[in-house]
Amino acid sequence: MLECVVNVSEGRDDVVLQALADAAGDALLDLHRDAHHNRAVLTLVGEAAPRAVARQAVERLDLRHHDGVHPRLGVVDVVPFAPLAGSTMADAIEARETFGRWAASALGVPCFSYGAGGWPSLPELRRAAWKGLLPDHGPRRPHTSAGAICVGARPVLVAYNLWLTSDDVAVARRAAAAMRGPCLRALGLLVGDRVQLSMNLVEPRRLGPADAYDLADTTLRSLDGDGSTPGSDPIAGTELVGLVPRAVLERIPSDRWAQLDLDDGRTIEARLARREVRP
Repeated sequence: MLECVVNVSEGRDDVVLQALADAAGDALLDLHRDAHHNRAVLTLVGEAAPRAVARQAVERLDLRHHDGVHPRLGVVDVVPFAPLAGSTMADAIEARETFGRWAASALGVPCFSYGAGGWPSLPELRRAAWKGLLPDHGPRRPHTSAGAICVGARPVLVAYNLWLTSDDVAVARRAAAAMRGPCLRALGLLVGDRVQLSMNLVEPRRLGPADAYDLADTTLRSLDGDGSTPGSDPIAGTELVGLVPRAVLERIPSDRWAQLDLDDGRTIEARLARREVRP
């Protein structure tokens, strides 16, 4: 079985988001939306649902009218396949290339491949797309309304946000730059009137939400003029985006789960079990 976490450049329109959820059907494990990012993250299983969601998004959304905090190349911005139990990275790579060929042919949307198999990382792809790097599938120019799709094959990761007590986005950007490493990608963003550290924990079994929180806390406290009151907590809140593998959750003492916006019902395994018992 493959997980596919489709990131769509729409986080405000209830009608569109419901249409995307309906298109996914019982393959939908979770839908996370954010109005300021103007982005939705749909955690799916299998290969059929990502196609159905992508078709709906391309038909309903127009990148020319999009605004939001999060970087994006298209209305269907990111389509990463990740192997779950019983699948391999080779399966994820095959799904990536099959989806890319399908989206280019059926939707006319160019697709860039990233991740496993020697392809660029997603940050590298974002920097290079259309600037010397052309799509791997489909037209050699962006779709007029849909842009392009980044289609990946990667291990399961955890998307995780921290809200800061500081109102200075420069503090978040300095912290993000200091924290980045092989296991963690980070951006400092101004989200509405709040400051956020937006992170991807790319090896969550080595560096999970608790580790990221503690690293951010230490980093922020070490910054001169971090914008918080001396002695106060520089982190105002936490936000799990999507789901977390149970093995990652079980590494964290349960008395920290509430602090970290975690609970046993928000694991991939719990949602899969719930899906299996649906009537």
